[in-house]
Amino acid sequence: MNHLRGIYTIWYRDLLRVWRDKLRMASFLAFPLLFLVVFGSGLSSTMGMLAPGVDFSKFMFPGIIGMTVLMTSFMSGVSIVWDREFGFLKEVLVAPVSRVAVAAGKTLGGATIALIQGCLILLFAPLFGLTLSPGVLPQLLPTMFLVACALSAMGIFLASLIKSLEAHQAVVQLLMFPMIFLSGVFFPVDNVPAWMNVLVKINPATYSVDPIRQLMLGPESASALGITIFGHTMTIGEDLMIVAGFGLIMIILAMWSFGSQE
Repeated sequence: MNHLRGIYTIWYRDLLRVWRDKLRMASFLAFPLLFLVVFGSGLSSTMGMLAPGVDFSKFMFPGIIGMTVLMTSFMSGVSIVWDREFGFLKEVLVAPVSRVAVAAGKTLGGATIALIQGCLILLFAPLFGLTLSPGVLPQLLPTMFLVACALSAMGIFLASLIKSLEAHQAVVQLLMFPMIFLSGVFFPVDNVPAWMNVLVKINPATYSVDPIRQLMLGPESASALGITIFGHTMTIGEDLMIVAGFGLIMIILAMWSFGSQE
């Protein structure tokens, strides 16, 4: 029971911190919307139709949802670095709460914030010509949350190893932007150079964006724009299995890292 209370307290603290920081919430909304307006609307006529009934704006919107979840999840680890610099993390680690609970609470907190941000962007879908049926949302929201948990665990693990805010910012940018650009957010990944194809296939963000796009665009478009491995087009279930496996490894590493903190 103490472990569950500790997880809840850490989760609630992270949510409360973001809720009170309205500027941070606004910036996380403005950044993806800027991409949608500038690239999606601006290049839609130039790029033409990428699949039957799917122009560049429709193709890009699910990718932006994935990008929002990825960025918010990844950046959730900054709270750990911040707490370490101001001494709060030391108080948490000496509290009568297991360090496994600390890692779990931080991961769930970051994932919840990322899910909320992704849902806020989702409200703009009709403006870009996407209409979601009621049956899609019960599948889409758990998918987004699973993706958020996996990437938040990765962000928490990395942040647990970093000692300063400056180093954290540099490392996050070095990893996050290549992951975004190589995940199929901005272009289809089925016709890229061989060396880039390898990077796309080993990128966990690729399997995070693909199921969101398949759910939002439908199976016909997914078959034309999806990820193929050795000629096999990945299904939503296969994508999510990879994401879940990656997330499990990351949360285990995060828990191990917190357990070895002094």
